Amino acid sequence: MQDAKEEIKSRLAVEDVVGQYVELKRAGRNLKGRSPWGVDKTPSFMVSPEKGIWHDFSANKGGDIFTFVMEVEGISFKEALEKLAAQAGVELTKYRGGDPAVSKRKTRAREALALATKYYQACLIRNKAVCEYVFYQRNLNRKTVQEFKIGYAPASGKAIVEVLKKRGYTLEELDTAGLLNRFKGDLFRDRMTVPFIDTTGNVIGFTARIIGKGEPKYLNTPETLLFNKSKFIFGLHQAKESIRRNGFVVIVEGNMDVISSHQAGVTETVATSGTAMTEQHLKSLSNLTSDIRLAYDGDAAGVKATERAIMMAGDLGLDLTVISDYHGAKDPDELIQRDPSLWQQAVTNRIPAVDWLLGKYEENLNLRLAPDKRKYSDIALKLLSYVKDEIERASYEEKVAAKLGVGVDILRGKSDRLHHKLEQQSHKKYLKKPKTEAPKNGTIKKLENSLLALKIYGGITKTDIPLDIPDDDTRLSELELIFNREHEQSTEAINLEKEAAELLARYNQELRRHKIQELNAKLSELDEESEEYNQLLVEINNEFYN
Repeated sequence: MQDAKEEIKSRLAVEDVVGQYVELKRAGRNLKGRSPWGVDKTPSFMVSPEKGIWHDFSANKGGDIFTFVMEVEGISFKEALEKLAAQAGVELTKYRGGDPAVSKRKTRAREALALATKYYQACLIRNKAVCEYVFYQRNLNRKTVQEFKIGYAPASGKAIVEVLKKRGYTLEELDTAGLLNRFKGDLFRDRMTVPFIDTTGNVIGFTARIIGKGEPKYLNTPETLLFNKSKFIFGLHQAKESIRRNGFVVIVEGNMDVISSHQAGVTETVATSGTAMTEQHLKSLSNLTSDIRLAYDGDAAGVKATERAIMMAGDLGLDLTVISDYHGAKDPDELIQRDPSLWQQAVTNRIPAVDWLLGKYEENLNLRLAPDKRKYSDIALKLLSYVKDEIERASYEEKVAAKLGVGVDILRGKSDRLHHKLEQQSHKKYLKKPKTEAPKNGTIKKLENSLLALKIYGGITKTDIPLDIPDDDTRLSELELIFNREHEQSTEAINLEKEAAELLARYNQELRRHKIQELNAKLSELDEESEEYNQLLVEINNEFYN
């Protein structure tokens, strides 16, 4: 790969690469400009065209064109290499012995997605009803729509397929790009489309929201050669310059939260695109800033996500804070629709993530009771074990000890005794009330999966399946996999409707059996002479004959 680097360097002048990000002026034999990281008051960024290097004296960074792109874009060496190779017109497969066929498939997929993006944008402008939805119902302005390349996928089943086939693309190539459904038609229909854009500016997929009625509300491109949701960060392409300049990043839950936030002026906002935050996400963001601000919901899922972020951030030296004051709104998008300035204030008025989490734990426990004090100390100590800075950890230990009304030495003594156990414990049970009903058996769970898969991906309309559509993209992908595997041969709607009705009958039967088992379990714990015992007998009898 060294040969590829040298070839790229021979084709790209350092001043041309740096000049894309920094305004440079001649200073003798060198060029001078202001730091792209915004840490200098006077120009201290130097470029030497003769040597092919740069150095930022205010930020104490320097190197060649590869290190510059890595630093300024917050990307890996591999990504920087691919970005600069594309600029230089260098084919990397010649240097790394890669599979030319795979490289060609990726190139064709990128081209197809770029054309699809332009087509969807054109469809949006031509459709008055969709413009009404995007510009007035969603309150997006023209600049935002252009910046995020928002478009519209027509309701017809073969629109993008026919357009791209005329441009010479095969169904196999469109499938590689993630544009097809299992029937080789358009994956996205009657939806507002928002492209997934990687850090190099290439479209690698889409997220699409239904315009009218239908499920799922959001549909994302599946995993492809180009799109990996565990690595992709939505909005980073648009946000990275602001993140680098202002020194912080805001992580929200939804893609629309990102778009609304950018329109409201908080352009440092990104999302992990419908999947849980991974260590790879945090590592990518840590290349740009150490100030990470989480804008999660205050429910159990938000608490768990924040706890996981603290665990992963410990070794990366990141400063995690939480944005929680939504003024009664359910999410950033709703708050922004009410008043953008309130969201701007919320981003500023954040609190340390550990403090926020400890407060959430306290809400679920009564610290006047000894058992709850024990539980609180267990989960607090587990959390603090991920705080790497000794001074910061000691400060939190003092706060927790004061809450418990014990000496800090007692708390630290417990920490030493429980450390090896705390590593493997999950404290989710302390964050919400325990369920009293027996867990559903495997048969019920399997039937639920099949019914949901049919409801979402089978187009079932006659059979009323009383199950809620999940919001989690990972769960939706799992259900799509189930549908594809179980109903690969059942393409006719009438067969799917019949199967749905049969599954629903079995599901209701299993639920009734499960309910009877629960009631019998309760019955065994009661006095046969009690009134409650007789009431349960009546209830069991009713379940048998319903």
